[in-house]
Amino acid sequence: MKDQVQAAKEIQELAREIEEHNYRYYVLADPVISDKEYDDLLKGLIRLEEQFPQLKDPNSPSQRVGVHVPSGGKTVAHKVKMYSLDNVYSLEELKEWHQRVLKGLPRQKVEYAAELKIDGVSAALTYVHGQFVLGATRGDGITGEDVTHSLKTVRSIPLQLKRDKGETLPETLDVRGEVYMNRKDFEALNQERKRSGEALFANPRNAASGSLKLLDSRITAKRHLSCFIHSFGIWEGGGSFKAQWEFLKKIRNWGFCVTTHNRLCSSLDEVMAYCREYQEKRNAIPYEVDGVVIKVNSLPQQEQLGVTLKSPRWAVAYKFPAHQATTRVKDIVVQVGRTGVLTPVAELEPVECAGVTISRSTLHNFDEIKRLGVQKGDRVLVERAGDVIPKVVKVVASLKTAKVKAFEVPKQCPECGGTIAKEKSGEVAYRCVNPLCPKQIERGLIHFASRGAMDIEGLGEVVVEQLLSRGLVRDFADIYFLKEKDLLKLDLFAQKKAENLLKAIEGSKRQPLSRFLFALGIDNVGEKVAYVLARHFGSLEGVMRAEAEDLEKIHEIGAVIAVSVEGFFRQRATCRLMEKFRKAGVNFIEPAYPSKSGRLKGKRFVLTGELASLTRGQAGARVRELGGEITGSVSTHTDFVVVGENPGSKYTKALSLGIPVLNEKQFQEMIHE
Repeated sequence: MKDQVQAAKEIQELAREIEEHNYRYYVLADPVISDKEYDDLLKGLIRLEEQFPQLKDPNSPSQRVGVHVPSGGKTVAHKVKMYSLDNVYSLEELKEWHQRVLKGLPRQKVEYAAELKIDGVSAALTYVHGQFVLGATRGDGITGEDVTHSLKTVRSIPLQLKRDKGETLPETLDVRGEVYMNRKDFEALNQERKRSGEALFANPRNAASGSLKLLDSRITAKRHLSCFIHSFGIWEGGGSFKAQWEFLKKIRNWGFCVTTHNRLCSSLDEVMAYCREYQEKRNAIPYEVDGVVIKVNSLPQQEQLGVTLKSPRWAVAYKFPAHQATTRVKDIVVQVGRTGVLTPVAELEPVECAGVTISRSTLHNFDEIKRLGVQKGDRVLVERAGDVIPKVVKVVASLKTAKVKAFEVPKQCPECGGTIAKEKSGEVAYRCVNPLCPKQIERGLIHFASRGAMDIEGLGEVVVEQLLSRGLVRDFADIYFLKEKDLLKLDLFAQKKAENLLKAIEGSKRQPLSRFLFALGIDNVGEKVAYVLARHFGSLEGVMRAEAEDLEKIHEIGAVIAVSVEGFFRQRATCRLMEKFRKAGVNFIEPAYPSKSGRLKGKRFVLTGELASLTRGQAGARVRELGGEITGSVSTHTDFVVVGENPGSKYTKALSLGIPVLNEKQFQEMIHE
């Protein structure tokens, strides 16, 4: 049995070691132990504190596990007001603010600290002699809610400040920051709430706010909140500094998290370039960013400019276009996709969101309509986060439409009148089971001709629609038997246009087998799987003969894909269609690509964003031809990350790990040397 002196020493050492690992993980992004090793250290500390409760420190790392607070809603006064910021919504407005700053600082050189504006919950953290003693929300700026118990669970907030030997910490320190939730943690939380039938959070900011205000911070601890510090209210003792940039460097050394995207700018032009850059990059950052905060860097200059009743004159927020907006549902229509899946779509009153006008939004499936409780006429919150397809987040309950008949699932296909059903147990999607449904054929043919598939330029949606409506095409293979006289019957088709389309159709016959397999639109067979199948079998005949059991043995082909492929090629209609393709002269062989001396042999690539000159499937195929490998995630083993338009979080991770990043031009040069 340990004595109290020995236990006190071990508790102190464990607490110090755990906080050091928190600092390395959350501030330096350079962990040196695994999550399991970290958890073992924390469990060891908790066991000791349970054996010797008299030795438990109120700021022990064990407090990050959370506690239950019997009563909530306690209000505390901020010793220094938490001001809000004035907003500007254009670079012209930013220039006007800059001119006001120069007017207030005549004949002085001005530097600016440009900082990302995190879309989170503002909080004030108070430290006395380096110990965290109080955490509060912004509230009205004068008073806020005491959420100390919840903030202690946020591992990026130090419970005790680090300091160098001989360094004096402030007697009292009050710092301000933003508490936020990463997008992936937000999505995971909402998925969990969806499974348990709880209301979903509209966005990460709401999730962070709700999590902070929970009385039971043990729940808060499980929600992976983080915090970036950006300013201070009180600094009494412990040295001094004369600029915002110095402040950010100093507090980072004390253990606080400061975003690494901040930039010191010597001119307005640099500030505007920063704003443009991060307006483009915002979706590649793993947390929500809704703008840029620009501050006069010099503290004496800040004092000279002063504040108004509402906001400081020395800072402003440049706001990015909002990701969310409210609008009205004009109607709910049902679309039929190329695989027969019925997808409900909300027709919306046009609204600006994230810089574009939104007039339609997918509702995914009929279960989602029921979950949202959405119906025609409702006011809804729509979102376009990450430059993806817009989605309806929730119905605005206070504006809920009354006396409107609830949406009903159609009893038959809205396009062909055929039977609809859920084909698989547990599947949420309804499908039209009629293989001759004209809308399925139309969507399928558009996919067949698309750039990543057979790449038939000129065979787009309008042309496909006309070919089908005039009875010139009834299946995919029919396009290879079209004549010039057929095309001249179509609207806006002259001889030259007809010749060009026929030339593109003829050229597509030479596409490799992998492209052809992808073009067929087989369930669960994307570009990568099509490539794997084509390279493994080498010919269409090999793929058609394969049984599910054989397919499952292929690396990257699972049971679901295997059953899907076997089922597709066992259909009589498929066999007849393949025979038509054969008679048309379509290539059924995958070429044996020379490795070109294997110059990319052993190199691992990750693709993110949209490439202009080729699809991801084409890019991946080219890398594999040259002996390289395509992987789905960025790690220290990645050699290159190829970045297109609107890259995702893989781009950010590559930058943080120092992985070489290639733009499309550099990538093209590498694969075509």
